[in-house]
Amino acid sequence: MEAVAALIAVLGTLLGSGITYVFQRRTTAYGEELARRERLRQERIDAYCMYAGALHNYRRMLVHRWFAEHERPGEEDMPALLRDVYRLRSEAHEALFRMRLLTRDPALEEVARSALESVTGLHGRGLDRAGLDARRTSSKRAVEDFVTTAAQYLDEPRDTAGARPRSLGRQAAR
Repeated sequence: MEAVAALIAVLGTLLGSGITYVFQRRTTAYGEELARRERLRQERIDAYCMYAGALHNYRRMLVHRWFAEHERPGEEDMPALLRDVYRLRSEAHEALFRMRLLTRDPALEEVARSALESVTGLHGRGLDRAGLDARRTSSKRAVEDFVTTAAQYLDEPRDTAGARPRSLGRQAAR
């Protein structure tokens, strides 16, 4: 009888240890998943901010170049301005690549590319002041649209190619 009681005690202890191990393992995995999601979220915030900032700087330099070329000819070093324009365009492309690696969503990529194309439209030769003003407005709106759209992707529930955030899925269903 004592042997049966001892066996039951040992089995109970083993069962309790096994259950504790399973729960601790699940808790650890859950904590690691939360930490991974938060790191990804922070990386996305950084990438989206870098891209929007790069677009803003590129846009600002294109506008500055237009004014230097059309309203203050000869006052600025045009080759240096052009080098700055190309450098900022490269920075915008680099930021776009980083953003694409962290998101992998076609809809957000399209909004991001559209913003870059809109800003690059300020580079056009033969723009008059009215054309410049129209492209300034549209490029500013495109950058703001990117920021608004990107904000919806910060708390993506899952990281799968082509998956939409819940907030966009509900809007699309309406």
